[in-house]
Amino acid sequence: KIELGLIEHTLLPSLPSSFSLSSLSLSPSSIIGLGALASLTTYWLVTRPRPIQPPCDLQAQSISVQGDQSCRRSALLKDDDLLEFYYEDTKTVYDMFQRGLRIAGNGPCLGFRKPGEPYQWISYTEVAERAQVLGSGLLAKGCKPNPKQYVGIFAQNRPEWVITEMACYTFSMALVPLYDTLGLEAMVHILNLAEISMVICDKEDKAESVLKIKEKGVTTGVPPGPPKPQDLAVVCFTSGTTGKPKGAMITHGNIASNTSSVIKILEVKDVSISYLPLAHMFERMIQVSMFCHGARVGFYQGDISLLMDDIKTLKPTFFPVVPRLLNRIYDKILGSVTSPLRRIILHYAVRRKQAELSSGVVRNNSMWDRLIFNKIQASLGGNLRFILTASAPISPTVLSFLRATLGCLIFEGYGQTECTAGCTFSMPGDWSAGLCSCLNFQHHYSSLQCHVILQKSSFSEQIAQMYSKSSI
Repeated sequence: KIELGLIEHTLLPSLPSSFSLSSLSLSPSSIIGLGALASLTTYWLVTRPRPIQPPCDLQAQSISVQGDQSCRRSALLKDDDLLEFYYEDTKTVYDMFQRGLRIAGNGPCLGFRKPGEPYQWISYTEVAERAQVLGSGLLAKGCKPNPKQYVGIFAQNRPEWVITEMACYTFSMALVPLYDTLGLEAMVHILNLAEISMVICDKEDKAESVLKIKEKGVTTGVPPGPPKPQDLAVVCFTSGTTGKPKGAMITHGNIASNTSSVIKILEVKDVSISYLPLAHMFERMIQVSMFCHGARVGFYQGDISLLMDDIKTLKPTFFPVVPRLLNRIYDKILGSVTSPLRRIILHYAVRRKQAELSSGVVRNNSMWDRLIFNKIQASLGGNLRFILTASAPISPTVLSFLRATLGCLIFEGYGQTECTAGCTFSMPGDWSAGLCSCLNFQHHYSSLQCHVILQKSSFSEQIAQMYSKSSI
């Protein structure tokens, strides 16, 4: 005890007899400072960026089917049963639009604009009414209300394209899109092969006949005859690699299944820009996804040189793209930075944003966004939340750069017309780049929930063995 007392006396300083806790009282300025520090700490904890959590193990995005490692399905599925319909009341394209009609009613559906003017909108109710009137007119002109009745459409993206499509589906007719790049000989082949007697065009010499059809449709008042999931929806002709164009016969169930798989990953409910050809299934799948949720689709003016002006005016939240367009955006951003100092600052800011991406954080409100990237984001409307790139591989350098500068989710997809649209899709939370094109289904870029993929020794065999609910 004597030794412990000596140690305490030596090591511990003696306190005055008048000492008490009350003597530690802080000055008002110190209390204010501590309060401000506590408030800032609380604000940071509440508003700090949080990483996006992947819905599955990113190193096991696909699972073998019945133990067969060469046959794989999406890890998002509970079992080997493929996803057919996301909503039980949406088993056809007609059903999906009707669901959007119930949600939005008189809300905006299809947008268009004239040069220098804001977008004008056609409501869901008006689209449905116009579709029924036009469909009735087609029946009055001799078309039959069944899936064996093929109606051609030869037009650029515009509201009337969708109205014509819905007019066909209202009476269970099948649509056959035509487009310029097919060439005259190929279009004659398609018209003869499908025995198409009715083609709706956007040319002036065909406009009068379409108006006459519409007038007759008002008087007929034929009730709708919606299609079934197994009914043919569209014959999508692709140029192919050899010979004449081949027509992929796609049912309503195929489209509903493929769209359901995309909706399961991305529930896009705001506004999209339509400029990719509606004659191809990629753009059609995007639009059906939008219509199913009562969202808006704004069409470009038909001139690709005015696309960026349309985007700035529309302010889309969802932007479907092809790699070629993203490459142009990338080149334009780098080309606009001429000063060596600014280029250094740009690349440093990109590296800082990419560091956040590697930890799963995607945002557009960081210091670098406010100081450097806000003008880039404003050039695309400033509201982008999703970008989906498909149709071809994209450079990992370009993809990583744009994910940093645009501050939104950019997904990669791969597909083919014979599988309706999408086959594989990058997973939310997986921000690696350049893996979708190599089709490594075991670890990266899971197949959509409507597909089972058989891996073969060669690329061509692998592509040929894609079985799905959305394959024809």
